[in-house]
Amino acid sequence: MDEVFRALADPTRRSLLDELFREDGQTLRALQGRLPMTRFGVMKHLKQLEEAGLVVTRRRGREKLHFLNPIPIRLVHDRWVSKYAEPWAAGLSGLKNELEEQMEKVFEIYIKTTPERLWEAITDSEIRSKYNFGARISCDWTPGSTYKQDHPTGAVLGEGENLVVDPPRRLVQTMRALWSDEVKREGTSRITWDIEPVGDSCRLTVTHDQMREGAHSEIYGGWPQILSGLKTFLETGELLTTPGSLMYATR
Repeated sequence: MDEVFRALADPTRRSLLDELFREDGQTLRALQGRLPMTRFGVMKHLKQLEEAGLVVTRRRGREKLHFLNPIPIRLVHDRWVSKYAEPWAAGLSGLKNELEEQMEKVFEIYIKTTPERLWEAITDSEIRSKYNFGARISCDWTPGSTYKQDHPTGAVLGEGENLVVDPPRRLVQTMRALWSDEVKREGTSRITWDIEPVGDSCRLTVTHDQMREGAHSEIYGGWPQILSGLKTFLETGELLTTPGSLMYATR
C-alpha cells in the first residue's frame, strides 16, 4: 500500500482523482485543461497514479481514456476504517451520485492466485457467496446460457445472459438488477471480467458498461467491496467483516 499513500500525498494527484470522480473516462487533454500544468506534468502524475492502481486506462478509437479505480482506496478502508463504520456506510462507499456523460466503470485489482483459481472463484456459487454479499449464482457457464443471483431465502437479486465464456481468461455477461423497484427500472447493463496472469499473480479488470447516463449508483457501487472481498478470500481464506459484506446472507 506504500505506492497508494505516496500517490495520494501529492495535492496535484489528488486533484486529478477529484476530476475523475467528478467525470470518469477523461482524456489527457481534458484533464490538462482543468489544471494549471503542462501536458508533460499531467502525464507524469497520471503515470504515478496508474502505477499505484488508482487510475486505469482504456483505448477508445484514437483516444486514451482515464478511469478512477477505487479498489486500492477500498482496501485501505477495509484495513483501518471499516470497523468504526456504521452498517449502512459500506453500502455507500465508492458511490458517485453525480450524473456522468459516460456510464462506464472500470475496476482493476491484483490478486496473488492462478487464473484457474480466480475463474473458479468467479463462477463457483459457494465461493462467490463468500465475497458477493452472501448472494449465490446459478448457471451452467456456457455461451448464451442464463444465470440468476439468489438471496438465501429464495428471492432473485439479479439475472442475465453469458455472452462470452472463455475460461480462465474472459467472461462477458449482461446484468439486470432485481433487488428493488428503483434498480429494476435501470434495465440491462453489461459486465466484463478480464483475467491476465502477471508473474505469480493475476490482474483482474472488471468493466461495467452499457448503463444509462445517471444510472442508479447501487447498480455499480458495490464493486469495490466485492473485489476487495474476492482478493481477501483468495489470498487469506478469510472473509471480509466490513458492514454489509454478508448483507444478504444474514437476513
